[in-house]
Amino acid sequence: MRRIDLVEYVGSEYTLSAAELDVLLREANDLDLSVHPVTGAGGAYTLTPGSTVGAVETGGLSVLIRPKIGIPKLLSLACYAMGAYRMRPEMFDFEENPTLPDALALALASHARRAFSRGLLHGYRTEEEALHTHTVRGRIRFDEQIRRRYGVPLPVEVRYDEFTDDILENRLVRAAAIRLGGMRLRSHDARRGLGWMAGILDNVSPIEFPPNRVPDVEFDRLNEHYRGVVTLSRLVLRHSAFEAGRGEVRASGFLMDMNAVFQEFVTVALREALGVSDRVFLERSIPSLDDASRVHLRPDLTWWHGGECLFVGDAKYKRVEVQRVPNADLYQMLAYVTALDLPGGMLIYAKGESEPVMHQIRHSGKRLEVAALDLEGTLEAVLERVGSLADSVRALRDEARLLAA
Repeated sequence: MRRIDLVEYVGSEYTLSAAELDVLLREANDLDLSVHPVTGAGGAYTLTPGSTVGAVETGGLSVLIRPKIGIPKLLSLACYAMGAYRMRPEMFDFEENPTLPDALALALASHARRAFSRGLLHGYRTEEEALHTHTVRGRIRFDEQIRRRYGVPLPVEVRYDEFTDDILENRLVRAAAIRLGGMRLRSHDARRGLGWMAGILDNVSPIEFPPNRVPDVEFDRLNEHYRGVVTLSRLVLRHSAFEAGRGEVRASGFLMDMNAVFQEFVTVALREALGVSDRVFLERSIPSLDDASRVHLRPDLTWWHGGECLFVGDAKYKRVEVQRVPNADLYQMLAYVTALDLPGGMLIYAKGESEPVMHQIRHSGKRLEVAALDLEGTLEAVLERVGSLADSVRALRDEARLLAA
């Protein structure tokens, strides 16, 4: 299998056969990949990824797209976005330079060893079944017994609580291990770690979790030591279901959209810095731009007080040419503040994609602030910078509240 190594937003030149070119063109949309011929070089093409990173195997090609910020930083941001969980830097101190699936498998096995060191987590699970015995377990379900088996003594419909390791937390971890184990991992340590997890979790039901229906887990003092391994498992399950087939060509792998990761991270980090809940600071639809309610608007960031939105913003990781904010983004933000009648709004980019600037809009008095969040350094350093952004967000909220009073 031929390997193609790419870096997010960076063009790389490869000589491709007709079959390889056909495969890449088929998967270009899913991979967020542009393919352009090199002038004067027959069979050579420039492959430029967009904001999607990860690893995909398709049609005899192994396509690896690495994030500009590095895999450790990507996983730190993504795990924080899953629930404000702060991964320790040593968790991603890989000896080699692994692919994203390998890195996830190594991190998952490491967290599992730490979580399972106390033994597998157990909990109570409610079971309902029909017992073919005169010994009753739990409570008889008299309504079901009468409805289904009126006048028949056996089987007996019962409900009982079973103390078991076959609970949601362990099911999520096993599902993630199975998902990663189905990929072509290059690291021997990663494969060995997943094999060890499979043996430990052998009695746990192998449940499939669709990426858009991965359940949340509530943590308390009993399961807090599982937070890391569950967070990583949920991350794997949300992003690793890339599988498509077109004729005889199939593709499978693990892909993450940096736009989505950045938006989710900024949302959670700002929420934590502002000390507000996900009920008041969230992505949410706002009133339509037109009186006929035909122009629908849904910003990434909104801050609500009662039924009134007092702040609006967007978080954008996408590539900006020559560090200049696209007019379309500014028009979109202007539409938000106009529909909400707010004094201003904020666009937040990753630093390097844009630089801070403020636009005062003629005739309307609206103000569009463009902020740049530097993702360099440790997670703690990034969160400190988010704290400074939170001050600007709070100032816009307070200004809107004052004008509305």
